[in-house]
Amino acid sequence: MTGKVYLVGAGPGAPDLLTLRAARLLEAADVVFYDALAHPDTVALARAATHVCVGKRHGRISPSQGAINRALVRAARRCRTVVRLKGGDPMLFGRAHEEIQALDRAGIAWEVVPGVTAALAASAELGISLTRRGVSRSVTFVTPAVGDGEPRADWPSAVLAADTAAIYMGAGQADRIAAALLARGLSHDTPVVLMEEASLPGRNAGWGTLASLPRLAARWGHAPAIILIGRVLEEALEEARRDHGRRPAAAASPLVPV
Repeated sequence: MTGKVYLVGAGPGAPDLLTLRAARLLEAADVVFYDALAHPDTVALARAATHVCVGKRHGRISPSQGAINRALVRAARRCRTVVRLKGGDPMLFGRAHEEIQALDRAGIAWEVVPGVTAALAASAELGISLTRRGVSRSVTFVTPAVGDGEPRADWPSAVLAADTAAIYMGAGQADRIAAALLARGLSHDTPVVLMEEASLPGRNAGWGTLASLPRLAARWGHAPAIILIGRVLEEALEEARRDHGRRPAAAASPLVPV
């Protein structure tokens, strides 16, 4: 028997942001290979499945991508429904292409089920559209993170070419991100927001400017985070500054300017 592998987007964290298709596949799964960012309640929907953690976290021992690819192929040769559960959307910084290639080479059927990506979840939480007439007509998704042996990407050019940027996997490199963008001419007062755990009850957001991004990350960058940059955030940054100035420290909004 040869089964089918479903590359399923787990969304930004909150289990109730799964698509109906994703939830149904988890309920029907024989085995689920899940990422470190998948919420436990999301994984728990696969009640009848074997659960296999294949998450990659910085600084921790984790399975190689090749090992994950081989495990998916083996599972599909003995199970009918195999779910590869990925944080956010599988097709955005999710290494889906490598897994699809491995499945194609092995003659295994596959399907991709989209999920809500972190930048869109953060935009929704903040109530700020990433696009706006007259302010932002382009959005770019970038990451400064590169794997071992990979060439460096010119991500600063992509940020500079767009009106709004979403930077993934960048909180730990905030110093380098700010320095690179400032060196390329992006204004020091460009608004930024760093949001941790978008869509989850414990979410935090810190506001600031490009110049203050390193301090912002040092204060808030302890959990998975997304960085948004652009003038579309300007009004909200000013509002966060005013609100923070009016509130006593004990009652401060989680949207804290730095």
